[in-house]
Amino acid sequence: MISVVIPTLNADAGLTATLTALVPATVQGLIKEVIISDGGSSDATAEIADVAGANFIRSERGRGVQLAAGADAARSKWLLFLHADTVPQTGWEAEAATFMEHVDIGDRPLSAAAFSFALDDFGAKPRMLEAIVGMRCALFSLPYGDQGLLIPKQLYNSIGGYRSMPLMEDVDLVRRLGRKRLMMMRSKAVTSAARYKRNGYFSRIVRNATCLSLYYLRVPPATLVRLYG
Repeated sequence: MISVVIPTLNADAGLTATLTALVPATVQGLIKEVIISDGGSSDATAEIADVAGANFIRSERGRGVQLAAGADAARSKWLLFLHADTVPQTGWEAEAATFMEHVDIGDRPLSAAAFSFALDDFGAKPRMLEAIVGMRCALFSLPYGDQGLLIPKQLYNSIGGYRSMPLMEDVDLVRRLGRKRLMMMRSKAVTSAARYKRNGYFSRIVRNATCLSLYYLRVPPATLVRLYG
């Protein structure tokens, strides 16, 4: 069974939709618990978590720290890390369950899986970005945190888990995981396009690509935060 870990910081705008998408898998018994790892929200995040029956914990602010805190509190054999504005699409639980079964019985090596990327926006620009992300994942097996990560807790612990990083904690973990231990699922997780619409698609894409390039050039993540915005 799965423990879902969701890091939050003033996330009430999208959290309800994310939690609602988890209900079918919870009813089926696939999801055992949902852990909201909060970095100090001042909005209705805590109230939404309470109504949904989620386990609400407080953590030092920072997505890497919050994800690690949620994983530490998790009781299940499998972990699913999700962003608070990312909504797995209907039917994801069947593909996830099949993947987990193959890993658990040894038909495939201990490995993790991520969702295919999608945005909740219309038009050519979001479709273009989805294609770019699909190509990045196909060529480099490099999903970002907004694509979720389904991983056995044993594997998560063996690679050292999420590190205390202000940015790029998702890339850091996937790099340690390695492409041979990562599968891209057909199921999509739809993420809010608010940042892209607010900053402009081209500007946001360039900013993300620049941050990734500088990270690989070993620029400290603390420096990248200012550029990322």
